[in-house]
Amino acid sequence: MKRVTTTSANSGSRTRAGGARRGGRGSAALASQRREHLVRLAAELFAEKGFQATTVRNIADEAGILSGSLYHHFDSKESIVDEILASFFNEIMSAYQAVLDESLNPRDTIAGLVRVAFGSLEPHRAAITVMQNDWNYLRGMDRFSYLIKSEVEVEKMWVDTLSEGQKAGLFRDDLDPKLTYRMIRDTIWVAVRWFRPGGGLNAEGLAEHYLKVMFDGINLH
Repeated sequence: MKRVTTTSANSGSRTRAGGARRGGRGSAALASQRREHLVRLAAELFAEKGFQATTVRNIADEAGILSGSLYHHFDSKESIVDEILASFFNEIMSAYQAVLDESLNPRDTIAGLVRVAFGSLEPHRAAITVMQNDWNYLRGMDRFSYLIKSEVEVEKMWVDTLSEGQKAGLFRDDLDPKLTYRMIRDTIWVAVRWFRPGGGLNAEGLAEHYLKVMFDGINLH
């Protein structure tokens, strides 16, 4: 009887412990989902109002919670935008690198990079809008120093490809590669202000139209 009692006690202890662990995992999952939900809400506000104009209270009101509750997940709105921007750069740099790894000719590589950039307009609308509107403000903070490093890495991908295309005789040699990249980048990113998913032209169609203008121009040959 004693052994049975001991076994039952241990079994009950294990059950309670297992239940606590399962409850802990469930709580962690709920907290993670709540955090992701808050990031999405904040992203929409940043895209609509601008990062600097959006307050913690705005985000909390949109989420239907008190401002203090938001601090259970983030210590500041800078932490939220940090998560948004880090996700954007990680994803787009990985996609750019995948294009480069295909080792296509420079013209096809540039076309691939353009398609990736346009493809980011919808899923990363908030991040691109913040970069458009608040770049100079954010780059002054130490926590966002990675933005400058990431931008330098991205620029090198494009500039090196444009330079290779010039050497191969595919692109005009009287164009400055860095200036050309920045004009392409800004032309694509500014489209986030007027491009609306679900309209008459999706991101893929927009990219193809842009490539026609970029490579073929608007003059009749």
